[in-house]
Amino acid sequence: MIKNILFILIALIAMPSIAQQRKVDRADKKYSNLAFMDAQKLYLKIVENGNETQEILQKLADTYYFNDDLQESNVWYSKLFEKYSDSIEPEYYFRHAQSLKSVSKYDEANALLDQLGSIEGAGGLAEIYKSQPDYARIIDMQSGRFTIENAREINSFTADMGPSYYGNKVVFATARDTGSFIKRVHDWNEQAFLQLYVANANLDGTLFDLERFNSNLNSDWHESTATFTVDGDAVYFTRNNSQDGKLLEDEDGFTKLKIYRSIKTEDGWSNPESVSINDDAYNTAHPALSPDGTKLFFVSDREGSVGYDVDEEFTRSDIWVADVAADGSLSNPRNLTSINTHGRETFPFVSKNNVLYFASTGHSGLGGLDVFSSKIYEDGSMGTVVNVGRPINTSFDDFGFIIDTDTNLGYFTSNRSGGMGGDDIYRFTRIEEKTPCEVLLEGIVTEERSGKPLSDVTVTVVDRNNNQVDTAVTDAQGAYQLKVNCDMQYFIRASKDNYTRTEQLFNTPAESKTMTMSLSLIDPSIPVLECDDLAEILDIEQIYFDFDKSFIRNDAAEELAKIQAFLELYPQTKIDIRSHTDSRADDAYNMALSERRAQSTRSWLIDKGIDASRITAKGYGESQLVNNCSNGVACTAAQHQLNRRSEFIVTGLDNYADCD
Repeated sequence: MIKNILFILIALIAMPSIAQQRKVDRADKKYSNLAFMDAQKLYLKIVENGNETQEILQKLADTYYFNDDLQESNVWYSKLFEKYSDSIEPEYYFRHAQSLKSVSKYDEANALLDQLGSIEGAGGLAEIYKSQPDYARIIDMQSGRFTIENAREINSFTADMGPSYYGNKVVFATARDTGSFIKRVHDWNEQAFLQLYVANANLDGTLFDLERFNSNLNSDWHESTATFTVDGDAVYFTRNNSQDGKLLEDEDGFTKLKIYRSIKTEDGWSNPESVSINDDAYNTAHPALSPDGTKLFFVSDREGSVGYDVDEEFTRSDIWVADVAADGSLSNPRNLTSINTHGRETFPFVSKNNVLYFASTGHSGLGGLDVFSSKIYEDGSMGTVVNVGRPINTSFDDFGFIIDTDTNLGYFTSNRSGGMGGDDIYRFTRIEEKTPCEVLLEGIVTEERSGKPLSDVTVTVVDRNNNQVDTAVTDAQGAYQLKVNCDMQYFIRASKDNYTRTEQLFNTPAESKTMTMSLSLIDPSIPVLECDDLAEILDIEQIYFDFDKSFIRNDAAEELAKIQAFLELYPQTKIDIRSHTDSRADDAYNMALSERRAQSTRSWLIDKGIDASRITAKGYGESQLVNNCSNGVACTAAQHQLNRRSEFIVTGLDNYADCD
């Protein structure tokens, strides 16, 4: 009886723990199957019951993050960092930074990205931010080039997204109830599966006569992001991997996205067929044809992606491209490595003037997905990636950007606040640029000899006609920032009282970006002490000679040019050249050789215009070796080379001999 009572008590005590673990297991299963809405409910219940382990907080935050609800993910990522700051994986620094941007906490986001850059194993997650820490200023420079409005005439109270051009019409995907008797719902976000709809477009971009696109292309599952050939006779679009009305799963139980192609015939659109670049193991989606139809850009998380990691639960997608042959066949795809990051790149579109627009979380942006552009050159190379700025981009997800460059009208998708149903389609007009393409010019001004930053230096940029373009004064750290136009040639000048002035010619890039130019001034008042070695003062390499030679080598001439410049700047200075050999050969011979080398160095400077009375020279042979490679000691050629050198000792009028 006592044993039975104890067993019952133990069972009763254990039941809450067992029940809790079952909830965790059930939530994990939903999470691993990407059914994030169900997993979210279970994790919320688990947290409500007081279980806030690191793993549960991570996954709960991820259910919001991967459903593009960055504001809510920020709540849980913040709690994760509060409780487990010492054991968080690098990936979560990146995700939390994106969530912080979504609530306009850019300073905190940047601080996290700074930390990410110093974490071992962070890989390329922080590379973009580290290469462009002033991204916010650059985005401001790009902003204000569009006017936008919600395309309320076609948006619904559910997801509407991924617009594309079909002649004078616009095709897009929507999750609105199609009126079927059985409404199919996707576990990921509990919305109906996406279907393709089409609308006519007015000259001002407003849309009307909305209807389902085509029953042969729409199935019971997801269809989205269509792209059409110029003649409108072929379409590529995204669909769940399915066959005969049934979803197909991979070995892990997931249904991948694939690209399908359909041909327009007299009888309508043909049965869609899977294209050759699809892979059952990976997602292949969001196709976009180049204007001439010879390239198909698309999105995939396949192996070879910049964001691919075999150990990651979620592989971030990249943009790929394949050549399209005349018969419609596709080449092996190539990764656009120059624009892809360790974040997520998606929703490509190529304008008539061959600019690739795409969305990314990896490039520096305002939060969530931002829209970026990159010029496609004739050789296939890509130009600088540029954030298109506000108001297209916000701290929410902004993507699916398309534009007709003939009219400067276009559309994009956003889940920003004030919309009708989560993801909405917005209409925009690109206005004339208020200012030319601009380059942010920045740098540090230092004192050349000491390397210390100089404050209160006036830095000015002038054009080739000597017209002042911009000017700034350096701060306490010697830093300056100026704005100049793209694709121009300028002079930059730096000046400060009692310092020598400097000026440089430079060219700006053709696209908006940051350009760094460091400048240095010389303080003539800094004393050069008697017996100083100019090699140390000027931080120059030693003047080396080849074995058994006394002529000036090319690398030696480059260093002697620094000595020459110093003597020209400081005409009161005199120097004593001291030449040394290694221990090989006879002592007397080495003494004579070093004397020839010293005189050869002196002659070189005199030939460059330095007064002979300011230069003395003497050979010391092997009497002052810098290592132990003396007579009879086995040394390498490199060790002997160290002893074949010249020194440049600053002297007074007659007392240089006192310098040891």
